[in-house]
Amino acid sequence: MHQERILARWLGAALVALLACRGSSQPAASSSAGSATAAGAAVAPAAARAPGTPPAARPTDDDLVGLWKAKRRFGPDARGPLMLRRGREGWTADFLGRLRRVHAERAELAFELPGGEGAFRGRLSADRRRIVGHWTPVVSVIHGAQFAVPVVLEADGADRWRGHVVPLDDTFTLYLVVGKRADGTLGAFLRNPERNIGVRYDVERIVHDGAAVRLVGRLGRSGAARTLLSGSYDADTEMLSIAVPGRGGGYDFRRDGEHSELYPRGQHPERYGYQPPPALDDGWRTGTLDEVGISRGGIEAFIQTLIDTPIESVHTPQVEGVLVARHGKLVLEEYFHGESRDRLHDTRSAAKSLTATIAGAAIAAGAPLALTTPVYPIMNGGRAPADLEPRKQAMTLEHLLMMRSGLFCDDGNPDAPGNEGVISEQTAEPDYYRYSLKVPMVTSPDATSVYCSMNPNLALGMIGRATGEMQLDTFDRLVAGPMRFGRYAWPLDPAGHPYGGGGVWLLPRDFLKMAQLMLDGGVWNGHRILLREFAARAGSPLHDLNGIQYGYLWWSIEYPYKQRKLRAFFAGGNGGQLAMVIPELDLVIATYAGNYSDRTGVIVQQELVPKYILPAVREAGDDPAAPVTPREFTTPYGSPAAPAPAR
Repeated sequence: MHQERILARWLGAALVALLACRGSSQPAASSSAGSATAAGAAVAPAAARAPGTPPAARPTDDDLVGLWKAKRRFGPDARGPLMLRRGREGWTADFLGRLRRVHAERAELAFELPGGEGAFRGRLSADRRRIVGHWTPVVSVIHGAQFAVPVVLEADGADRWRGHVVPLDDTFTLYLVVGKRADGTLGAFLRNPERNIGVRYDVERIVHDGAAVRLVGRLGRSGAARTLLSGSYDADTEMLSIAVPGRGGGYDFRRDGEHSELYPRGQHPERYGYQPPPALDDGWRTGTLDEVGISRGGIEAFIQTLIDTPIESVHTPQVEGVLVARHGKLVLEEYFHGESRDRLHDTRSAAKSLTATIAGAAIAAGAPLALTTPVYPIMNGGRAPADLEPRKQAMTLEHLLMMRSGLFCDDGNPDAPGNEGVISEQTAEPDYYRYSLKVPMVTSPDATSVYCSMNPNLALGMIGRATGEMQLDTFDRLVAGPMRFGRYAWPLDPAGHPYGGGGVWLLPRDFLKMAQLMLDGGVWNGHRILLREFAARAGSPLHDLNGIQYGYLWWSIEYPYKQRKLRAFFAGGNGGQLAMVIPELDLVIATYAGNYSDRTGVIVQQELVPKYILPAVREAGDDPAAPVTPREFTTPYGSPAAPAPAR
């Protein structure tokens, strides 16, 4: 299997170079672990022209060999300290060096910047000590949506509240790896941590004619090789300029060094030694691997394997964070490729599980919402449309949470009008709730399981109608606040509604909290967030979907462990995002990764845990000195549907 070959190469401690050219039987020279290779050619720093050497009149192959990096920032620039004041003539906002009038209606406060540069909406607390709300910046150039971020202003004197606006950074980074092949041509590949566009632009080689440069490969790994991107090389400035359509225009590449974040921890990392996570003011208790019965040697070997990952191609697994907690203690927290505990990360579709959590929290808090609540009446002001067809009349919140609504919204079918891509690309209806409610049915509810991002988004819409407040306010009040989440960034649809189908950016330790909440039956540090029955059913294998099982927007899978199988359930997102619960071992695991739109992301998400982490987990009576041996496992995800387990 192609993915198994990729993983096997990755797990090797030493780099075995790819073939000299694709399809060739002639091997290329190998290089040390942690290095980068381009289509079979090792990228050796010595191959690049030494600094200070006069540039050639015309670029040579050696001018282009090496690791190149380009990074652009697209804002948003509206950020920094924010002060709200209340005076005799009303409220004002002091932001970006100017005073702006604030619209106030009872405790609700709002203001906008001119030119659509951003907007604030918040609410003064009953004790007047805080103003809690959200900042919405401009549409992201890179991600194509607005992202609302939380803002908290604390009382700072009489009738004055101060805080900070910290929007999601809109950046785009490209790495171009170029190396000589055995046949004399220049192999190349492109990596991009934010969107992984190197999967779409599957670059195989770089060609130059004078100063003109072309990146040649296959678009989406299909069809004949063609010019994918083009640009130029300036030998005097040693700069490679490439135009990238739809991503802000031109990118200027300069050489990147041995400490490049392309590598997990630099090109020549130090040997890894385990250190326990620090105790912070975020609600996590911390401990050591030994305290919770996890082999330190086994985990050190696993992390060393990640650090030694050779960067061979765009399909190399790019694990960016691994966190493990057992018995309620965070015992492992490691980051790679420049990520850290203080950086937000895209959870992609793992945020669907967060939508289920908000639904369960609203139900537990007494909102007029239940699993049996019909979809259409609550989304239509309390009464279903008079001409609503019977199948839509039967649709409930539970059907949405189980991906069994019956709507024609298969995300795997580009012809489905409710397909996530179809919805996001159309412009006639900016309100995704209204659009989704008009999508036709293909089956009765609960008849078929179909992966459809429109379902959880409609569920989030139902939560807003039931609570009578913006869903992010509900999230802050019932989940993020009690669980002591830090900052986050939540995508909005063009009408300004929070999107419930994925794409929420969370801090890593907060992401792991999602799993711990479920493991503890809906309780976080003694505070009940979900009803125990809801948490249990949400993580249960209620039906089959895409070769494994599904509950309420949580996936479920069986893993081998010792001589038996364990049931695990998880929030999973494109690219390798994972927040996993293994109840039998009192264990939760989170990973962040950057293999978006690539099968490699599924390997990272579903195969690293049973191969490396579970073998290191001890039970009572186990020999703590027993060696840890990785165990092979191939996920059934994506295989032909298996019979659904008994409900």
